[in-house]
Amino acid sequence: MITVTEATATAGALEDLSDQGVSIWLDDLSRRRIDSGNLAELIETRHVVGVTTNPSIFQAAIGSGDGYEEQLADLAVRGVTVDEAVRMMTTADVRAAADVLRPVYDATGGRDGRVSIEVDPRLAHDTAATIAEARQLAWLVDRPNVMIKIPATRAGLPAITEVIGAGISVNVTLIFSLERYREVMDAYLAGLEKAAAKGLDLSGVHSVASFFVSRVDTEIDKRLTLLGTDEAFALKGRAALANARLAYQAYEEVFAGERWLALAGARANKQRPLWASTGVKDPAYKDTLYVDELVAAGTVNTMPEATLNAVADHGAVTGDTVTGGYAQARADLAAVERLGISYEEVVGKLEEEGVAKFVTAWQDLLDAVTKSLNSKGVDA
Repeated sequence: MITVTEATATAGALEDLSDQGVSIWLDDLSRRRIDSGNLAELIETRHVVGVTTNPSIFQAAIGSGDGYEEQLADLAVRGVTVDEAVRMMTTADVRAAADVLRPVYDATGGRDGRVSIEVDPRLAHDTAATIAEARQLAWLVDRPNVMIKIPATRAGLPAITEVIGAGISVNVTLIFSLERYREVMDAYLAGLEKAAAKGLDLSGVHSVASFFVSRVDTEIDKRLTLLGTDEAFALKGRAALANARLAYQAYEEVFAGERWLALAGARANKQRPLWASTGVKDPAYKDTLYVDELVAAGTVNTMPEATLNAVADHGAVTGDTVTGGYAQARADLAAVERLGISYEEVVGKLEEEGVAKFVTAWQDLLDAVTKSLNSKGVDA
């Protein structure tokens, strides 16, 4: 976590990014970050206008115990279950962060100032349970600027429709494929139509679609390296950007269509693309690659703190780096396919692994909290 002094350093590239219409969200949250004033400082000095969380983030924060001792002691005295304890701690953090971001929410008419919290990842393949969990989380956090994260699994798609239809704002997560992204947008529009049929005010319903970036390069680069040819090496580091750029093209198409225009007339909001997993995994690449090269109006880039700091220090924001690259993006993905690397197999594998990683992180969190509760003499 950066200090207040460090946070006040120049952040010109972050300002440039904001000026290009990219909303900067922080992909991290902890009680210490909130209580220390660090989150408020990032909002003031680093153009941060939102926060995303996931099971891995909470596992790291709560698993450390830093800042959670008093609440853990209270929960232990009450004899709550470990699942209830985890939900009480995570929703408390999200509620507090939402309060810190409330002025941004008000100033942007609800577009930004958002804090996302994910449904239990163990429910990723259960539509009914996901819907029930989303409603419960919205009730527990009880803030208008919360977004409920629902994974873009096959079972998640109808859940997205139902939750949006109930007037709850949604962050759709773990999107890797272009086909699934179009299904996500379709689920969102269907949800808006349900909400409209109920007479709900569509202007208050917001959504983002979290399209994962760096993991695509990690998987495809690994396969290109195994091929070992000059042609394969020349394609390294290009698939993820190509995939994201074509996702933005799909976004432009869907939100210019007749179905959307009818909803826009009822004051509905577009579901913005959100670039997730923007921390660079390969040290051979510039650490701001997935920020500098994915600048497009109406998007969100959620960054881990290291990436946020890197962009502030040496990011190169030169204008739109997405909409002029569709032809090259299609060519890059086609070239990967010609080498025998299946796009569909890769994105399917990444979705399965993404859910599995979050389930593992959630279980690790449950285990850590169980240990803490038991140490206080409570059988969790």
